[in-house]
Amino acid sequence: MSEAGQSLVQRVVAEHRRVVYALAAGVIINILVFAFLVYPMRSDVANVEQRTRGAEAGLAAAQDEFARADGALTGKDRALKELDTFYSSVLAKDLTGARRLTFARLAQLAAKSSLDFERRRYEPVVERGSNLTRLKVSMELLGSYADVRDFIHEIESSPEFVVIDDIGLAEGSQGDPMLRLTLQLSTYFRTSEP
Repeated sequence: MSEAGQSLVQRVVAEHRRVVYALAAGVIINILVFAFLVYPMRSDVANVEQRTRGAEAGLAAAQDEFARADGALTGKDRALKELDTFYSSVLAKDLTGARRLTFARLAQLAAKSSLDFERRRYEPVVERGSNLTRLKVSMELLGSYADVRDFIHEIESSPEFVVIDDIGLAEGSQGDPMLRLTLQLSTYFRTSEP
């Protein structure tokens, strides 16, 4: 700056000293406010935004976990309802019902398939640690191969809950075209309420 420029600045400062001091004080105060208030708050805001993003990610993870748990609970409830329906609608209520189911129904299916009864035996077996009792049924029947095949198909496609555990097939005596079918079957019934 030249001498004329310096003298002009000095004259302006001398004439307007109060305004210049007030402006200088305002600039200094602004710098101090920025340094001690605004800058730390800006850092705090950045930290708050980072914590907010972390909290949102945690919330999303918690919502996903809740949805999975709720789905498992809903699935468990549905499975329990279906199991109760199975127990009440499909399984026999007691030993008498299970025997009637196997005795009468199997006799009807055998007659329908043109098979002759030779022998049958029933044995209830209490399953340890379960509220179900298994009714084991052993049957011996005589008939042709086609009749045996029809009988097995009828058992497997019937709405009653009867499980074929074992099948034995043997030829009849010499000269007899009949086959001897030995079946091991099972059905279940509830022994007590859970």
